[in-house]
Amino acid sequence: MEKSGKYITGVYPGTFDPITKGHLHIIQRASKLVDRLIVGVAPNTRKGPLFSQEERVKLVSEDIANMHAKHCEIEVEAFDELLIHYVQRKKAQCIFRGLRATSDFEYEFQMTGMNAQMEPDIETVFLMASDKYQFVSSSFIKEIHALDGDISKFVTPAVLSALEQKKNQRKS
Repeated sequence: MEKSGKYITGVYPGTFDPITKGHLHIIQRASKLVDRLIVGVAPNTRKGPLFSQEERVKLVSEDIANMHAKHCEIEVEAFDELLIHYVQRKKAQCIFRGLRATSDFEYEFQMTGMNAQMEPDIETVFLMASDKYQFVSSSFIKEIHALDGDISKFVTPAVLSALEQKKNQRKS
């Protein structure tokens, strides 16, 4: 895809608790569409994250640093404000959202409508999850791992190691 003469910044927000290979695939694809991609790690305490926001930023940063196919500058940072305000503050033109199933679409559709009402100049771009990752969610990853299931094909070695450390901390 040929880019226009305009410098385009996009934001891919999420909790990333933990980041999965599905997230990384969306990040890689989104990086083809913008000149700068900001991966915003939200606190989302209502979800009861396993990892602190700081730990999640570190894991996301490490995984992106090891990602082979980056097509633009990618930054990772924590944010703790209304998403549309964060996107405005970062002077971004679009928000990337990954979709796995129709249940994702309903929630994302509502959020997109609210964001468009608050800031009509910011576009939301939906990227469908690869069929390889459509069923992968951070919640499933945590649950399967807690029950000693093999999640190695869904997360990077760094994330697997971090999950093992959390599990060992809880045991002691």
